Amino acid sequence: MALHSDPLRTRLDLIYRQAVDHAALVNAYGAYARRVKIDASRLLHAFEGLVVSFSSTITRLSARDDAVDAIEEGPLRAIVKEFKDRVKVYRKLVADSATPSSPSNQQLHQARKLRELSSRIAAGSTPKSLHCLAMRLMQERVAHPESYDAAGSVPGRAEPSLDQYHYAIISDNVIAASVVVNSAVWNAAEPSKHVFHLVTDRMYLAAFHVWFARRPPSGAPQWRYAPMPISHSSGRWLPPLDYLKFYLPEMYPRLRRIILLEDDVVVQRDMAALWRTDLDGKANGAVEVCFGPFRRYSHYLNFSHPVVGEKFSPWACAWGHGVNLFDLDAWRREKLTERFQYYENLNSDGTLWAPETGAASAELMTFHGSTKPLDKAWNLMGLGRNPSITPAEITGAGAVHFDGTMKPWLDVAINQYKHIWTRYLDADEKFLQLCNFAL
Repeated sequence: MALHSDPLRTRLDLIYRQAVDHAALVNAYGAYARRVKIDASRLLHAFEGLVVSFSSTITRLSARDDAVDAIEEGPLRAIVKEFKDRVKVYRKLVADSATPSSPSNQQLHQARKLRELSSRIAAGSTPKSLHCLAMRLMQERVAHPESYDAAGSVPGRAEPSLDQYHYAIISDNVIAASVVVNSAVWNAAEPSKHVFHLVTDRMYLAAFHVWFARRPPSGAPQWRYAPMPISHSSGRWLPPLDYLKFYLPEMYPRLRRIILLEDDVVVQRDMAALWRTDLDGKANGAVEVCFGPFRRYSHYLNFSHPVVGEKFSPWACAWGHGVNLFDLDAWRREKLTERFQYYENLNSDGTLWAPETGAASAELMTFHGSTKPLDKAWNLMGLGRNPSITPAEITGAGAVHFDGTMKPWLDVAINQYKHIWTRYLDADEKFLQLCNFAL
């Protein structure tokens, strides 16, 4: 794709995307910093005012201390009333600062929400090192076209058969996708039977070609590359990468089942065992993530909406994305892509689910009643947000998931987990060193 486009235009698009990401990040942090400064300043001024008031009262009482017997009842009552009024103000201010419903605490809550938002922007924004890697790989593709197959296929490979183990990885992060592939191949008993379908934005297609040509996984697995392949019936609409998963049956019409792996997953066990799992006629196999009252449908959906309230229970158990086994025949039979499009259109005004839950909420609605719970070991979640996961839990997991904002390729990664990810990455690759990856 890069050879048939203007290389300068491709590079310009990447630089533009990096500028947009960093502008959003700076604005978010700037707004958070201003809000915290304003809130702290207001609270400080309020307490400083009280200090001055009490000091004034203390001074007046001290001046009359030597002649306390001469104080008339009227002035004394005025001083006592003034003191009591200030004590009430003081107690109210302290109580308001400590209660969840207080204005100051509400401001603090809003500031914390803004901080969380800026953290999500930081995680979603493409770091400079990833932009650098993509551009250098594209430059390599343009500079040495003879070294890379233009179609992105693997020379000499036959078309994969339907009884092989097929995976879909939808990502624009070439280094993360390579870790997913490498970890799956490394832990496979028969690597040659595993087929990887890598789907990315057209902008990054050439980078994927170059990376996997330079660093192919060991064990001779098969892989296929594709740009974003599915369009709406109008022929003009392309879904974002996060939503391409809802079109897997159309993307692979010949396949009967497929395993979807997100690019922040590391495989630790032979996935052939997961592939052979009986889904009992269900379209989706996934790990349930609810415990107690947490991670129920009420966490994701707006139950004041009549469609949500009528069709779903707020106590229904949510399930984790990232590692999914899909029976594509059952998916087609139940017309789940059409169901997704119905809910997506119904949510055009943003009333079915909160924007930050996005594809996760759409999945819960689409696959409700069509999901079979998998063994929890197939998707150990939390490595991108929870520093308290035990080594025993990690060792026993078939796949670990760096869901959350602290991705292993970011500087904010949780250090005790980072080696799980980097062990499947070739740190000697020259492009990683040129782009200053902190591995």
